[in-house]
Amino acid sequence: MTSPAPLAIVTGAGRGIGAGIAQRLAEAGYAVAIWDYDGANAEARAAEFVAAGRKAIGARVDELG
Repeated sequence: MTSPAPLAIVTGAGRGIGAGIAQRLAEAGYAVAIWDYDGANAEARAAEFVAAGRKAIGARVDELG
């Protein structure tokens, strides 16, 4: 039995610094929840990670509202 990957939730991860942080965490073995106000960016970034063999999900999240 193997342990599940640790989970990282990264806000603002659809682009820019947040996307870079999410990528580094995914490369380190984390399953990454990519949250961004722009849901299309979040889902596209998650799809890139999954295509590279990483565990990721993207979602539109409005942290302020």
